[in-house]
Amino acid sequence: MQPVYCAYFGLTREPFNVTPDPSFLYLSASHQVALAKLIHGIRRRRGFVVLTGEVGTGKTTLLQCLLEELNDGHTRSALLCDVTGGPKDLLRSLCQDIGLTLPVETDIQDYLIPLNEFLLECYQKGDNVAVIIDEAQNLSTEVLERVRLLSNFETRQDKLLQIVLVGQPELSDRLNEPELRQLKQRVAQRHHLTPLSLSECEEYIAKRLEISGGTASLFTNGAIRTVHTYSSGVPRLINILCDNGLFSAYTLRKPSVEAAMIEEIAQDLHLTAPPSGLVGRESTAISPKGDISAAHKQTGIRAHRICRPGTPRSSPDQACSEANGAP
Repeated sequence: MQPVYCAYFGLTREPFNVTPDPSFLYLSASHQVALAKLIHGIRRRRGFVVLTGEVGTGKTTLLQCLLEELNDGHTRSALLCDVTGGPKDLLRSLCQDIGLTLPVETDIQDYLIPLNEFLLECYQKGDNVAVIIDEAQNLSTEVLERVRLLSNFETRQDKLLQIVLVGQPELSDRLNEPELRQLKQRVAQRHHLTPLSLSECEEYIAKRLEISGGTASLFTNGAIRTVHTYSSGVPRLINILCDNGLFSAYTLRKPSVEAAMIEEIAQDLHLTAPPSGLVGRESTAISPKGDISAAHKQTGIRAHRICRPGTPRSSPDQACSEANGAP
C-alpha cells in the first residue's frame, strides 16, 4: 500500500522505501568503484574480495545489483546472509545455495569432496562460481579460517571459487587480527563505501523521485542541504528523512518539502548534525533543479545508472575504467 502522500504529489510509487530495491540503486562515485571491483575480482578469478561500509550505506542493495550483473549464464552465485554456527553450517549453506543436496548429518570432508567436484565441473565448462557472504564481521575466527581454506580450491592458473566478504567496518578490524593474517594476505581487492557528498545526495533524491513519477522540485535546496547534514550522507537515513518530509508537506498541504520540516523531523528522530566539514566528501553548492549533469561535472562522475533486468552490461574492464574516470 502506497503512502497517503503519493496521490497528493502525483507519485506512482513510494520513492524512499528503506527496503533494498535494485531498481532504485544510485551509483555514487564510491558505489561505482565498489561494483567495478567486485565484478572484476569475480570474473578475473582473483579469489578474495572485501567490501565494507557503515550501516545504511547501501551494501545490500549493491549486492543485489551485483547478482544481476553476474546473471550472465556463466556464473553460479550464492548469497549467504547472517551465517550462524560453525564451519559445517557454512559449508551446508553454501552447498544448498549452489544446488548440492547432501544429508544433514554430513561430515566436513563429505561436503568438501562434492564441492570440489562441482567447482571443477563448472571450470571445465568455462563457468565461474562465486559465494558472497554478507555480515561477515559476525563470523567466528574458526569460520573465517574455513572460508580461507575454501580458496584452496584452484587449478595451476585460476581460483575455482571466488569469495566476497561483505560487512561493517569491524570486518577490517577482524582481518587485522594476528590469527587471521593468512586470510588478509589473500585479499586481492578491497573497497570501503563512503557516504554521499552533497551533490550526490541531491542526485540521489532527484533520481528516486524521477523513478517514482515526481520531480526534484518536491524538495527545496535548503531541504536537501538539511537532509544531507542530518543524514551524514548515509542513504538509509536520507530515505527516512525524505519519506517523513513528504508526509509532513502533505499534512501541511505544502507544494514541497522545506528545510524547517527536515529540522523538526531530525529532532524527533534524535539525529544530530555532525561537526562542520565532516559530512560526505565535498561541500559544493547544489546544482540547479533538474541539472543533474552539472553535479556529475562537479564530482568527476561520468554517469549514474540504475540497474534493471535487461539493461546491457559493460565488460569488467570497461566498468573499472569508467569507475576510475578513464576514457
